Amino acid sequence: MGRGRAKAKQTKVARELKYHSPNTDLTALQRELGSGSTSSDSDERDADDEDLDDDPGDRWSPRR
Repeated sequence: MGRGRAKAKQTKVARELKYHSPNTDLTALQRELGSGSTSSDSDERDADDEDLDDDPGDRWSPRR
């Protein structure tokens, strides 16, 4: 037993999160979103994607 208190606390926390939104610092959020990724970051991700083979089955096939 002993799960009653833990469940009650979880229910209380969940209810607070559901019905009471925390204060949001919109200026900090705007600064964070405004400093998004640069084009060089996305170019690096594209280069990594090109290294992958088109056939994912080759990855698991036995080497010959």
